[in-house]
Amino acid sequence: MKKLISIIGSDDSDKNLSTYALETAEEIGGLIAQKNGILICGGGGGVMEAACKGAKEKNGITVGILPKSKEEVNKYVDIPIISGLGNRRNSIIVYTSDVIIAIAGRWGTLNEISYSMIYNKPLILIKGTGGIVDQICNKELEKINDSKNYYFVNSATEAIEKAIKLIEN
Repeated sequence: MKKLISIIGSDDSDKNLSTYALETAEEIGGLIAQKNGILICGGGGGVMEAACKGAKEKNGITVGILPKSKEEVNKYVDIPIISGLGNRRNSIIVYTSDVIIAIAGRWGTLNEISYSMIYNKPLILIKGTGGIVDQICNKELEKINDSKNYYFVNSATEAIEKAIKLIEN
């Protein structure tokens, strides 16, 4: 069975979304494809679109679980799933995945991070990408949960290596 890896993070309306975060997302998408994984995301712009673009450049498969309509989908999504659930679709994104990788983000990403803890899913946070992820990495937010099921990494390569190791164990 293919590995199911979710990418969560800022959409294209985040004015603080950095070039570094987008480049990291694109690199991760490509690495997921190279590792024969399927990329799952919210299907929109920003981090999601960059990750899907990276996956498509490496002939990967991308799934976008959209909040309301097909018009929200980015052009790199192979399989758009229209949930009709708005942000409640975040639960599906997380629950479907073997592992979740977080880049930057705001409230929606924090919601997905919370679901990761609730469902006891492995969560990888990439330091230096900004937003809620850096606030957690820098301990500006207190520990989310007593779970030891989240990991801090410094790069896309380190994130994928950790994700594959977690899935295979």
